[in-house]
Amino acid sequence: MPLSPILTIPALRTIEGRHAHVPLMERAGAAAAEIAAAMLGSGRGPVVVLAGPGNNGGDAYVVARRLRERGVDVHVVAAGEIAALPADAAAACRSLRATGAELLAAPPAGQPALIVDGLFGVGLSRPLTAPHANWVDWANASGAPILALDAPSGLDAATGVAHPPTIVANATATFIALKPGLLTGDGPDHCGEISVHALGIGGDIDPSANLRLEWSGLATDLPVVLARRRRVTHKGSYGSVCVVGGADGMIGAPLLAGRAALRSGAGRVVVCFVAEHPPGVDAQSPELMLRDARSPEHSADAWVVGPGLARGSRAMALTAGAIARDEPRVLDADALNIVAVDETLRQAIAARRAPTLLTPHPAEAARLLQSDTAAIQADRVGSAVTLATGLRAQVVLKGNGSIVARPDGSFDINASGGPALATAGSGDVLAGILGALLAQGIAAATAMRIGVCLHGAAADALVAQGTGPMGVCASELIDAARALVNEATRPPARR
Repeated sequence: MPLSPILTIPALRTIEGRHAHVPLMERAGAAAAEIAAAMLGSGRGPVVVLAGPGNNGGDAYVVARRLRERGVDVHVVAAGEIAALPADAAAACRSLRATGAELLAAPPAGQPALIVDGLFGVGLSRPLTAPHANWVDWANASGAPILALDAPSGLDAATGVAHPPTIVANATATFIALKPGLLTGDGPDHCGEISVHALGIGGDIDPSANLRLEWSGLATDLPVVLARRRRVTHKGSYGSVCVVGGADGMIGAPLLAGRAALRSGAGRVVVCFVAEHPPGVDAQSPELMLRDARSPEHSADAWVVGPGLARGSRAMALTAGAIARDEPRVLDADALNIVAVDETLRQAIAARRAPTLLTPHPAEAARLLQSDTAAIQADRVGSAVTLATGLRAQVVLKGNGSIVARPDGSFDINASGGPALATAGSGDVLAGILGALLAQGIAAATAMRIGVCLHGAAADALVAQGTGPMGVCASELIDAARALVNEATRPPARR
C-alpha cells in the first residue's frame, strides 16, 4: 500500500489555485456525503449540519443537499447572510435552499443521529468565538457521532494545535491530501478515522514529498532495503554498533539500546559505560560486549551516543569525540542536551560528512533551539525542520505524530505507535534500532523512516495482542519489532 502524501497549507493553496476551474466544492461535498451516509447506516436522521461562513460552509451545504436527495432528514445551522459568503459557497447555499431547506440560527432540540461539522476547515489558526464556539460545545456534548469536513473546527491544520473549543470528531473527511495538523500534536485525538478524497486532482501532488509513515506501507519495501540474508555470511556482514552512555544509576538505558540493536540485526554490539563500576555482563543478553567508556570501541560501523549518559566534563568529551569521527551517529538523550549548550559541537554536527541522526523529545528540541517546550509543540513540523536544516541532520521530533525531518526541509509524520510508547526507556530502544539499521548500511533517511515507524508498529502489535497500552515496558518493544521485520522480510514459501 503506497504511503499517503501530506501537503502543507501553502502547498495546498497552490494546488487549489491551479485547479480553480474544477468544481472542487461539489466534489468535496459529494465525497463527504458518502461518508455521512455510511455513518448513518440504515438510519434516516435527523442529521444536523453546522455550516460556517467560508468555503468549508460551502462544502457543508453540498453535503446537506446530497443527503436530502437521499431522503435524509437534515437540519442546517448557519449564521450570517448568503451575500457574505464566498461565491462558490453562496452558490452551494442557494442550491440547498432551492430544495426547500431552511437555515436555522441554532442547533435544534432533540438527539441527532449524526452531526456534520462544516464550520471552519484548514485555514483557521485562532480560537472560535460565539456563536460557533457554542455550537462546537453543543456538538461535543451531544453524544452523537460527528463527521468533520477537511479538519475538525478549532484544530489548526498546519500545526496540530487545538484551540478550545475544538470538535472531537469520530471521522474526518479531508480533501485533496492530508494536512500536517491532522496527524500530529492534538490532531489524532480530534480527527477520529481519517479518509482522504483527492477530488480528481491527486495526480498533481508529488508522491515522494512529505508522507504519512505507516508500517503496512513501509514493510513492503523492506525486502529491498534489508538485503536477503545469504547462507554464506558472518557477523561482520551486518555491521557493528557501539552504544555510549550509562552513568551511575542509568545503566539500564544503554543496555536497552544495545539489546535493541542486537535484535534489529546488527552483527555485533558493544556497550561502553560512563559509570564508575560498569557491569561485566548483561545476564539478559550475554551476547553484548560491555566495556568502560574510558576504553571505547573505535571500529564500530555506527554509534549510538547518549542513553543514560548524564552530563559533565566526561560526558561532554565523549560526545565531542563521537561527533568528531566520521561513522554514522545517533545522538540521543543527554548527548542532545550537551550539544544544546555548546555552539562548537553544533557547528561540528553541521559540518560532519557522515550521517547524523538526532532523536529529541519536545523538551530536548526546545533546548537545542533555545526555546521552550510550548513553542515546540505549537509548531512541531516547523521545529523539526528548523533543527534538521540548521544542523544538517536527520531529526525525529518524538511525540504524538512524530515528525521525521530531513536536511533538505522535507518531512514525514509517523502514524504508528501511541500511548503504549509513553514509558521509560522507549527512546533508548528507538536509538538502538536506528543504530542497527545504520550499521547494516541503510541510508540515513531510510533508516530514520523505517526505525521510527517500526518502533511505533511494535507498540501497536503489543496492544493488538492485549499487552497494553497500559503497562507496556520498553524492553517488550524489542522482540515485537524483531518479529515485524522478520515477518516482512521472510521469503515466500516454496511450493
